[in-house]
Amino acid sequence: MAGGYSPSWLRSLALAALAAMCRASVVVADEPVDAATLFRTRIRPLLAEKCLACHGQKPDDLKGAFDLRSRAALLKGGESGEPAVVPGQPDDSPLYRAITWQDPEVAMPPKENDRLTAEQVAWVREWIRRGAPWPEATNEKPAKPPTWSAADGVPVATSGGLSDEWTNRLYRPEDLWAYQPIRRPAVPTDVIDAARVANPLDAFLQSAQKKQGIARLAARADKPTWLRRATFDLTGLPPTPAEMAAFLADDSADAHRTVIRRLLASPHYGEQQARHWLDVVRYADTSGFSNDYERPNAWRYRDYVIRSFNADKPYDRFVIEQVAGDELDPHDPELQIAVGYLRMGPWEHTGMTVAAVTRQQYLDDVTHHIGVSLLGQGLRCASCHDHKFDPVPTRDYYRLQAVFAPVQFVEKPLAFLAVENTAGFEAALEPIRARIAEIDAKQAAIRQKSADAVAAYLAKHGVQSLDDLPPEKRPKADYLGGTFGLDNVDLSLRKVYNKQKDYLERELKRFEPYAFTVYSGPPNAYASPRPLYQMPKKLDGTVPVVHILTGGALESPADAVTPGVLSAMFGANELVQPTAWNTIPDEMTGRRLALAKWIASPENTLTARVIVNRVWQQHFGRGLVATPNNFGKMGARPSHPELLDWLATWFVEHGWSLKRLHELVLTSETYRLASQHPDHAAIARLDARNDLLAYFPARRLAAEELRDAMLAVSGELNPLAGGPGVFPELNWEVALQPRHIMGSVAPAYLPSRTPAERHRRTIYAFRYRTLPDPWLEVFNRPGSETSCERRDETTVTPQVFAQFNSEFAHGRAIAWADRLHRTDGSPETRIRQAWREALGRDIDADELTACLAHFESMLAHHRRHTPPRRTLPQRVQRGMVEELTGEMVHWEEDLSALEPFVPDIQPADVSAETRALAEICLVLLNSNEFLSVR
Repeated sequence: MAGGYSPSWLRSLALAALAAMCRASVVVADEPVDAATLFRTRIRPLLAEKCLACHGQKPDDLKGAFDLRSRAALLKGGESGEPAVVPGQPDDSPLYRAITWQDPEVAMPPKENDRLTAEQVAWVREWIRRGAPWPEATNEKPAKPPTWSAADGVPVATSGGLSDEWTNRLYRPEDLWAYQPIRRPAVPTDVIDAARVANPLDAFLQSAQKKQGIARLAARADKPTWLRRATFDLTGLPPTPAEMAAFLADDSADAHRTVIRRLLASPHYGEQQARHWLDVVRYADTSGFSNDYERPNAWRYRDYVIRSFNADKPYDRFVIEQVAGDELDPHDPELQIAVGYLRMGPWEHTGMTVAAVTRQQYLDDVTHHIGVSLLGQGLRCASCHDHKFDPVPTRDYYRLQAVFAPVQFVEKPLAFLAVENTAGFEAALEPIRARIAEIDAKQAAIRQKSADAVAAYLAKHGVQSLDDLPPEKRPKADYLGGTFGLDNVDLSLRKVYNKQKDYLERELKRFEPYAFTVYSGPPNAYASPRPLYQMPKKLDGTVPVVHILTGGALESPADAVTPGVLSAMFGANELVQPTAWNTIPDEMTGRRLALAKWIASPENTLTARVIVNRVWQQHFGRGLVATPNNFGKMGARPSHPELLDWLATWFVEHGWSLKRLHELVLTSETYRLASQHPDHAAIARLDARNDLLAYFPARRLAAEELRDAMLAVSGELNPLAGGPGVFPELNWEVALQPRHIMGSVAPAYLPSRTPAERHRRTIYAFRYRTLPDPWLEVFNRPGSETSCERRDETTVTPQVFAQFNSEFAHGRAIAWADRLHRTDGSPETRIRQAWREALGRDIDADELTACLAHFESMLAHHRRHTPPRRTLPQRVQRGMVEELTGEMVHWEEDLSALEPFVPDIQPADVSAETRALAEICLVLLNSNEFLSVR
């Protein structure tokens, strides 16, 4: 080209300039780096970003047969048989020539937009010049748990490799603390006050306090305060006056331990501990979403959990039963109920959904919640990509998901157990049958309207049957099920009644002997919510294959995977010789049992830590790890890591016994501390959040504890345990609001007929996903869509309205006052008794004076005013826009199935003196001392 430059000459000039740039020394973060660090911080991430998609992500489809996952493969090269790198000689290395595009036939990456920058090329050149080091583990199998290299921030097993399971992400060792082996730390001896060290828990905490500069502990809580604290923590109920008197009279050295063991033996212990567990597993009696049908026998799982805690079932056994009880012992009915755990999440499948999609949603849900509930490790992020912060590759996620590939839903016929409460079934069935009968009558009326129209049409044409008419004159209907003679309103109401009948017929199943459970085998039909899931006649078949889903999309399957566990943990997958606890079989059955044993193994670094942390949170309001469902990088770091590990090892060594763990915590000096510290200003400066527990952290009662305590002091609490859910009274505006059920409206909420049913403990109240109890909700009862690791504790104005103005609070105050008024004595005697029942202590002189003055004022008011009697609604007007016509349709729903309804005692039922005393009771129910544990 005369007077110009040829393209080839220009290209050579550019390459020469680039090579000159590449010869400069490499500096990272303004500091020279060694070759190994250069590889870890620059080369490995660069290969993952630019190269591994074609040369390592799919080992069965390597472009040019060139594998870039290890140094050995790099030196072996690809199809040409020539090593890709000549250590120390970048200019002679085909890899370097490829990334500098010296040969257009092998330019890499092949797309111009992906081409390496000059800086990146310089990194590669310098790395090769220094010998192309590739720090990685050997291929030997580890004989002991892997340790993490603190020097380089990359997880490295000192005697075994993770490179086949990990995909080049960097993890700082301090972020992987939960995956490190649990070791029993020595109990500290450098404490604040050795005389106040009741057990090793105190020693660990006092040592940390002393290091922080805290010089003294809070005083001990007085005996009434401690008894109230321990009784609520272990049973969720207040101590009775008799229990308080007995404890105050016991001056023995073992008085506190005697109380703890009494509370641990109480049947209410299991109810309180189950409340915490059901938060974690998302228990509800309905399925949720827009098809919030009842799960008729989910209550049997709830009662299984309560029984397990009361029996002090070893926690490792408790885990195995819930994950794989049916595989552990197929003939034990209790274990068929236990695996209802795997179905606790919300679930919806309708005629408008795709079975493959809803199936994948279930698999994603159960995989993630196995992680958060049992392992303290969220897994959902890894469904689309390797976890950004935690050591969970996408392959691990789908290998874990493959464990559940054979799992199918079933409502299995299972006779009620002798320990299950089946009393009162016939009485509970009556209102459901009454509502079905009412709907049957309405459906019959619509059918009759159509039949009458057909009869009139036949008479008009002078024939006896539709068959007697010529085809062109026959209406497209039959006598009973057709639409002839029906208008749009009739058709809409027919759909409403059909839906409501389906709903109520499913409610009848609540009292039939089925287990809400799973099986391992071929899939059964995904059907509408009306029928139950049935067991197939044959359980053999091919196990569905689980694939890695690119970007989490069902439409983009990649590699098939075999069942496995988390590879970051010792004993994971192929890192050790197969043993009974770390091998997941590939057959139809046994996968879940193997996984459950791996989770519940003492070798698992997560499981024991997670559960002891949950127990610690129950007693001190915040766990040693403040995020009990997240032990990863984005969760909280342990405030006392040595104490956490000491507790975990102690727990395993003592048979995974939760009752013994509770006793250990409650017999500590730390648990006996008062909730006020004498050096408040100093503590606020040294430990603002009280992480070091120099004083006991006061807490407000949880919503269920508050409701149950109000029923207990009013004398209305029914202690009956177990059985199908009961229906307390709700605010009627909420109870009667329409609930959407797939294009229609569910039947109205109706409370149970008798006070004895309505006043059961809150754990036995039927729990809807789409109709939360507003009173419980305002006091921070969580929803049941996701696992609740720790409840919020807010202080907001609606709580005042709920507690001071609600019908529920006023009803308890009236019932309590009525019970007190029936005893002999003066107003002063009754007020003193109310104080003891509500607060566990005697009233002081100033309080008594104020209460007597308020009583006299309220007595004068109530003598002047007679309260009206409350009446129940008899019917509710409904309306909805018909989805097929767009027209508004109205109808009336009869609530007569409530009858015969026995109301709670009403203000109109009692004297003015009782109503005045109820005003004092209402104030007590609203006092901070009643609402909190100190």
